[in-house]
Amino acid sequence: MTGKYLLWLLWLFTGAAQALCPRWTPARAMDEIAHLQQQLRGWDNAYYRDGETPIDDALYDSLQRRLQQWQHCFQTHAEPDQSVWVTDGMTEHPVAHTGVKKLPDKLAVAYWMRGKEPVWLQPKIDGVAVTLVYRHGKLAALISRGDGLKGQSWLDKAPYISTLPPEIPDKRPQLVLQGELFLTMTDHQQAIHGGKNARAQVAGALMKQEPSPLLAQLGVFIWAWPDGPETMAMRQTALEQLGFGLSRAWTQRVTSEEDVARWRDRWFRMPLPFVTDGVVMHVDKRASGKQWMPGDGEYAAAWKYNPPVVSSEVRSVEFPIGRTGKIAAVLNVMPVQLDDKTVRRVSLGSLARWQALDIVPGDQVAISLAGQGIPRFENIVWRVIQRERPVVPDPQKYHNLSCFYNSAVCRQQFLSRLSWLSQRQVLDLPGIQRSTWQRLLQLPGFTHIFSWMTLEAEQLSTLPGISPSRAQQIIHHFNMTQHQPLRRWIKALGAPLPEVALMALPDKSWSQLLARDAHSWQQLPGVGLKLARKIEYWLKDDRVRELIMLIQQWQAGAAKTATQTTLSSSAELSVFNVPGANN
Repeated sequence: MTGKYLLWLLWLFTGAAQALCPRWTPARAMDEIAHLQQQLRGWDNAYYRDGETPIDDALYDSLQRRLQQWQHCFQTHAEPDQSVWVTDGMTEHPVAHTGVKKLPDKLAVAYWMRGKEPVWLQPKIDGVAVTLVYRHGKLAALISRGDGLKGQSWLDKAPYISTLPPEIPDKRPQLVLQGELFLTMTDHQQAIHGGKNARAQVAGALMKQEPSPLLAQLGVFIWAWPDGPETMAMRQTALEQLGFGLSRAWTQRVTSEEDVARWRDRWFRMPLPFVTDGVVMHVDKRASGKQWMPGDGEYAAAWKYNPPVVSSEVRSVEFPIGRTGKIAAVLNVMPVQLDDKTVRRVSLGSLARWQALDIVPGDQVAISLAGQGIPRFENIVWRVIQRERPVVPDPQKYHNLSCFYNSAVCRQQFLSRLSWLSQRQVLDLPGIQRSTWQRLLQLPGFTHIFSWMTLEAEQLSTLPGISPSRAQQIIHHFNMTQHQPLRRWIKALGAPLPEVALMALPDKSWSQLLARDAHSWQQLPGVGLKLARKIEYWLKDDRVRELIMLIQQWQAGAAKTATQTTLSSSAELSVFNVPGANN
């Protein structure tokens, strides 16, 4: 069994790969697999032949993992898909490129480090991997990584790369080095500047037939010396003597995963002369070069930075309806990690945007984190062939006068209206969330958005998840709304009145509010003729009038009860104050 196949099997048992297989017919599975393979090969050609990067590396890797998962589901005997590194690599590497094992987190780093003391850490420079071959001290070959065994000869570009010594003081018959050609930077901070598309620029310059001016801006970082000095410290000293001193300044000995994490974070934030995408750990001693094979990750492992953008598969599309009747679109995606957040949902905003994007389950989308860590849709990475579009709510049924009353078709907007009431700036119902309202809707007779005004604690305590003490607490918060000012109740109803106009409203009673006409509404700040007519129309609606009447009745009843309680308490107190009453 090849090392490549072993790595694939190991990947299949990670959490990301254990997602359920798509519910596709065999015929559709074959079509989708072939379609994605064709796209990946197209990107391979663009990158390795033309030096172009039509897709971010992290997004490419994610799609390839998805393809491998589909192969595991539907083509169990197929070789796992691999990138076609290059289609015309004819030059053999004297020593194979092994690559590095990718580790997902600090715990995996700790496991990898066990028994490997000492371990050395270097930045994982985001460039193009090459082999340098010196014969009798003169540069004789510059070979791209290719598939690890064969690559392209770039020796004709070497004279234009000033950091590549054409001659070294070591005159042995053959000396082989492996390293990275990178785009030199000045005070590059990975945390701020990101990848800068540096790798693609380097690849493009090397693959062009004519020498590119960019070649003069390339640096070289040597990270492996097959059959070189025995230890890392000895290798770094010798490399500096050969004219490759950069790596010595960026090689640190580490003794624990905590050391690795500290350097990883430090290099992520500090100014660097190159672009990086993580860190690489190296063992101190390695086997002889003739034993190196592609895919052997025992000698070096990488812990990459979390990508700023990740790809995920759309599982379903939801269309939540807000309190004013606006329909949004939300993508439910396969869970992905972004920074320290696990992302399962991402909003597209309006229904119109979803319709323009035409995203369906199975599509791959790119997601990033916006301000305050909110997941943000970036773009569509790849589309499935078979487009199974979800059922969309009818926009004509929902508006700012719909769904004051509970029904099956109104459930979403109705719940949104109730959730609005709970907010601090509206009726201020702390701890009464959407889930609480969903429980209360199980009560018979909960027909409109103010049905809670007549509820009793005994009714609430019959509901699952609501204890008698919690029921008393909820009723207390409901009763406290009686003391809220008129403008809070206007806001609770959802009147289309701007905040600035609401704060300037002098009315103290519902009767004053209802007596206003379009002209009087225009006297308030932020209200023009069009909006004034809209407010007037809204307040004349029968459903709104009925709800206002219910509020008035409830507030009047509460005020009457409060008055009777006050009079009763005063009468009792007067008995105790009458001279001789206790005789």
